[in-house]
Amino acid sequence: MSTSTFGGRARGGARGRARWIGVAAALGLLVPGGAAVAYAGQAGHAGQAGDAAAPPAAVAAPSEEFPRLTPAVAAKLDEAVREVQARAAIPGVIVSLSAPGKGEYVRAFGVADKATGAAMTPNLNMRIGSETKTFTVTALLQLVDQGKVGLDDPIGKYVSGVPNGDRITLRELAGMRSGLFNYSEDEDFFKALTSDPRREFTPRELLAYSFKHPVNFAPNAKFQYCNTNLILLGLVVEKIGGQPLAAYINERVSKPAGLRHTLFPVGAEFPTPHAHGYTNQTADGKTADATDWNPSWGWAAGAMISDLPDLRSWAKTLATGTLLTPATQAQRLKVSPAGNLPDTGYGLGIFNVDGWIGHNGSLPGYQSLTIYLPAEQATLVVLLNTDTAYEGAEPSTLFGEAITKIVTPEHVYRLPSQGATPAH
Repeated sequence: MSTSTFGGRARGGARGRARWIGVAAALGLLVPGGAAVAYAGQAGHAGQAGDAAAPPAAVAAPSEEFPRLTPAVAAKLDEAVREVQARAAIPGVIVSLSAPGKGEYVRAFGVADKATGAAMTPNLNMRIGSETKTFTVTALLQLVDQGKVGLDDPIGKYVSGVPNGDRITLRELAGMRSGLFNYSEDEDFFKALTSDPRREFTPRELLAYSFKHPVNFAPNAKFQYCNTNLILLGLVVEKIGGQPLAAYINERVSKPAGLRHTLFPVGAEFPTPHAHGYTNQTADGKTADATDWNPSWGWAAGAMISDLPDLRSWAKTLATGTLLTPATQAQRLKVSPAGNLPDTGYGLGIFNVDGWIGHNGSLPGYQSLTIYLPAEQATLVVLLNTDTAYEGAEPSTLFGEAITKIVTPEHVYRLPSQGATPAH
């Protein structure tokens, strides 16, 4: 399933069926040796939950607090990444860290294919799970800027049959405050997906898994990460944008953002070269190769594919609002406390974790993390080919925390999963 450290996996199967899809999403496999790739030396490289992120444009010069990514710093990062990889049994991982005037760190460790032993390399396409939410919400906000929809419109204006549809607003859906049941937590959904992971789900089928359950709470009463919210927003974009969601995002979001290898697939297509992905989110709990599973079950919440260069670019585009008006971007970045997650707030399809702005993603076989620190103009991207949790922790979060402890100790990325609550 898709999502981020917020989401949640649908529960099912023996072993409590784990959590499906999400909370930054996650999920031991082989411990391959790390293959270091490319270190480019010295080329030119906010806030607590509830605070809006500082506008990056206001930063006049690179911060002196972010270290130059010298070989000595790179060696520390190598050690930290390898330690997490070994401890959590991650087959392969790609990491990119950069900031203006401070150089860049780009590495690939481990294997992209356990069967052949092919090395992980920085040029591989990867499934990005709930990072898809940042694209879907951007598409919605573009329609807001065009005056075609309003954030405070009720979802019932656009989609029929939604529980509390006359009261839940588009803003509450994007901000994870709708109260709707997360379809990816439904037992029947889990059984359907794991019995045939290559089947195609329609958006309405996904919503049906949610709508058979009572709502969890009144609109805007609290934060709860929920993939159902994004399926609804995807339907709004389709209806008002006049195109299938995949076409709209590929043409109106990814292309204007200059992203050349970012794709919203219409089926199980997966451009080459790509890494194989491994998951234990299966009917029997055994690890399987999920590379060719159909991501339609994640749709607007988690179906997309991208690569390292595109995500490095998207991190800044997302955080600085290049595709939106300043007023709309300010609304996106206005965060509310994200439940019991410390130092963490959630805006409109975006989070702020101790100053790092962006999103994580997870679906069977893959996890990702793409974040931007405005004060330092720093970008961190992590891509890995498993979603198997390590002692309840999301692997992408383990990498994010280990890396930020070294380079931004005052802004450490920590995004704990929420136990039984499905995430990402």
